[in-house]
Amino acid sequence: MPSDSVLAARVQAVLDIPLHRFLGMRLRDPADPPAGVWFPVDAPAQNQAELLHAGVVYTLLDVAGFLALLPHLGDGEHAVTHDMSVSLLRPVAAGKRVDITGSVLRRGRAVAFLRSEASVDGVVVAAAQVTKSVVQLP
Repeated sequence: MPSDSVLAARVQAVLDIPLHRFLGMRLRDPADPPAGVWFPVDAPAQNQAELLHAGVVYTLLDVAGFLALLPHLGDGEHAVTHDMSVSLLRPVAAGKRVDITGSVLRRGRAVAFLRSEASVDGVVVAAAQVTKSVVQLP
């Protein structure tokens, strides 16, 4: 488990990624970053049909999985995605709020298996299985 200062710095680094800011990504609970993220389906997150762009939801499903994993990483560890499978279950209209949560299914020595779900008004709209490699920081 990372120290409080390392965890806070890692969460802030995720929030500071320009793409995440551009998409309007926010923590669902600032006091509990592993609780996931949310974002509005505003213009930056829409495709040409004014629906949620698949690439946006893929990206933020990965982010929610990473945030869920953070408390399971040591100060000298980081995790990188090496496999991800996403199922898009239904379209999401412009103006909706998408909530994304992640959970750790299993954390091994070198690999972590995660699940993330995106929902709108309590209805799951996308789900992902994410596998991350746990790597040692230099």
